[in-house]
Amino acid sequence: MEETVAKYKEDFELFDDPNDKIAYIFDLGKKHSTLPEEEKNDETFVVGCASPAWLVGECKDGKLILRGEGSSEMAKGMMTLLLDIFGDRTADEILGFDPVKLHDMGIVELLSPVRQQSLEAFLKKVYDYAQRCKEKSK
Repeated sequence: MEETVAKYKEDFELFDDPNDKIAYIFDLGKKHSTLPEEEKNDETFVVGCASPAWLVGECKDGKLILRGEGSSEMAKGMMTLLLDIFGDRTADEILGFDPVKLHDMGIVELLSPVRQQSLEAFLKKVYDYAQRCKEKSK
């Protein structure tokens, strides 16, 4: 996970202008996939996100498989970035990752307080899924 964060840090360091970094996040969102309508429900809804977003977590062979969808350009971009960091990892890897390391990328501080709250809401849901996956794997 740290390697993926480091890769994004290098990418973001290519841009001097904060607006270019935000544009890069929007570009990431263009690779964003969507969820089937039946997976968009109260259980998968990311409560606390600035714009509607859903996150599905499935435990398979000891790994947490994450899929998600955001409704705004920023939500799509951040979802794509975060799914790349947290997706297809073991529950222990996720639970052992300090989310403060996300600040290393140099973008968290560019987010408005509302978007930072959205990031926290996403992380809470990821860590909840990881905890359930760990308990299921016992």
